[in-house]
Amino acid sequence: MGSEYILIGIVLFYLLISIRILRQYERGVVFLLGKFTGVREPGLTFIFVPFQSMVRVSLRIVTMQIASQKIITKDNVSIDVTAVAYYRVTDPEKAVIAIEDVYEATNQISQTTIRNVVGQFSLDQLLTERTTINKQIKGVIDAHTSPWGAEVPVVEIKDISLPDNMQRAMAKEAEAERERRAKIVAAEGEFQAAVRLGEAADIIAKHPVALQLRTLQTMAEISTEKNSTIIFPAQFMTTVQDAISMLKKDSVVK
Repeated sequence: MGSEYILIGIVLFYLLISIRILRQYERGVVFLLGKFTGVREPGLTFIFVPFQSMVRVSLRIVTMQIASQKIITKDNVSIDVTAVAYYRVTDPEKAVIAIEDVYEATNQISQTTIRNVVGQFSLDQLLTERTTINKQIKGVIDAHTSPWGAEVPVVEIKDISLPDNMQRAMAKEAEAERERRAKIVAAEGEFQAAVRLGEAADIIAKHPVALQLRTLQTMAEISTEKNSTIIFPAQFMTTVQDAISMLKKDSVVK
């Protein structure tokens, strides 16, 4: 009876140490005597060592920082580019059997791809067409990682560092562009003002009284500022002279 209890205890202990629990985001790649036998789903499973072994594979998206790359653009500008990539395992079997370290392999191929792709564009294109460049980099990396059982859903260029002399040149260019726009706006304003003044002159030429009204309005505006200066417009003096001449003619007729 004692040996039976010992045997039962050994079996229970062996079953206990054979228990494996896989989380929801994990898969287990199982080998029997070194040969692939299948992929275990999440939950409770048994691995009978030493005949079986299991490699855990996470299916979660992994954030991968891509080291700064020194790149020469198409227009011969030396820049430093930093980026970030997100990848996840889609086929646990391939991720374990086809590649030794899927993270390191994806990181290295991402660095090489960024250098190759970014070097095909000019600096202006890098600054204005970043979304298109990100998609092109993602497509190239995906083509390499697909046989490894991984995919890269997103690649983003985080920062583009320019040399100091290039930054100063771009600042001068931006300042010159702002001055050009300011001069264009000022010239456009003067042109519109001249057009309106011409239209106003045409109206006043048809209605001489309008000029007198405008003169009186100007004098009223000056008077509100408590100005002691007295202004006699040329038109006002001409009107007075015309009135005096009319009075003389009336007196002569009488």
